[in-house]
Amino acid sequence: MIPKTHRRVVLARRPPAEVAEGDFRVEEVPVPEPGPREVLVRVVYMSLDPYMRGRMRDAASYAAPVGIGEVMTGGTVGEVVKSNHPGFKVGGIVEDRLGWQEYAIGPRPAMRKVDASLAPISTANGVLGMPGMTAYFGLFDVGQPKAGETVVVSAASGAVGQIVGQLAKIAGCRAVGIAGGSKKCAFVKDTLGFDACIDYKAEKDLAAAVKAACPNGVDVYFDNVGGVVSDAVFLNLNSWARVALCGSISQYNTTEPGPRLLGAFVGKRVTMRGFIVWDFNGKYEPARRQMGEWVRSGRVKYKEDIVEGIENAPRAFVGLLRGDNFGKLQVKLGPDPGAR
Repeated sequence: MIPKTHRRVVLARRPPAEVAEGDFRVEEVPVPEPGPREVLVRVVYMSLDPYMRGRMRDAASYAAPVGIGEVMTGGTVGEVVKSNHPGFKVGGIVEDRLGWQEYAIGPRPAMRKVDASLAPISTANGVLGMPGMTAYFGLFDVGQPKAGETVVVSAASGAVGQIVGQLAKIAGCRAVGIAGGSKKCAFVKDTLGFDACIDYKAEKDLAAAVKAACPNGVDVYFDNVGGVVSDAVFLNLNSWARVALCGSISQYNTTEPGPRLLGAFVGKRVTMRGFIVWDFNGKYEPARRQMGEWVRSGRVKYKEDIVEGIENAPRAFVGLLRGDNFGKLQVKLGPDPGAR
């Protein structure tokens, strides 16, 4: 039964630096009614991702910022509960960027059907969704690893990083992760199969730790964090190394971000390329099929960090920016029809 009202999270104010729970507001509003060729989706899993910090700024970027009082943006997986669209049936599972809310109207142009028989539907927000595609194209198209090379990835236990290292192993490379805490590093090595993992919180000389874990230097660096972690890797780059700039979560709350140690790139002819996963959307389907095969065969494993209840989304997001999550962070908003 569809309720008369639902909850959503809107942006209440723009944080000048570190994000706080008070920057958001939980509202209860009427459940919308789908119009012609529209569907009503009950959101089951709502994705929380670092890029959302950038949407909270009123600044020029590759995507428009969230307006004050507007629903926070974000990927979702949900169940169609009412349909006026011939392409989407009631009971179908869909993935779309419907934002932080319990019910939403679709489809947007990117809405896609999710086959619940292939994997848990939450993976459409993770390993078989945007994070998985980010890892796949960021490593293979931007990093261009070759067998025998060393690939280093920061935030190695996170949604993207955990996949990057496993894909590097599939490509025949040495995979070295950097993560915060012994528990995360143990997971990266023992469960995901990385060759080594550096606990940046425990190292006094991080550059020396990278050198020890990468005795032949670093050929590909997949950067998710920026800051001092990336500084340590930059000092160990080989000539003709490639750096895939995916994110810089350690810098998102700072008021004075800036380039660091870029002089090391000149003499070694290092290539640095920033990328956005949407750059590759024309190639998603074959990549998603390949990722699905690797997941089903066990060659690619994944860890999800599930928080219950939309009211806990602001707190979980603040924790994400501090590195508190362990795996792909999602908020479960209601019963999972794929788990029946």
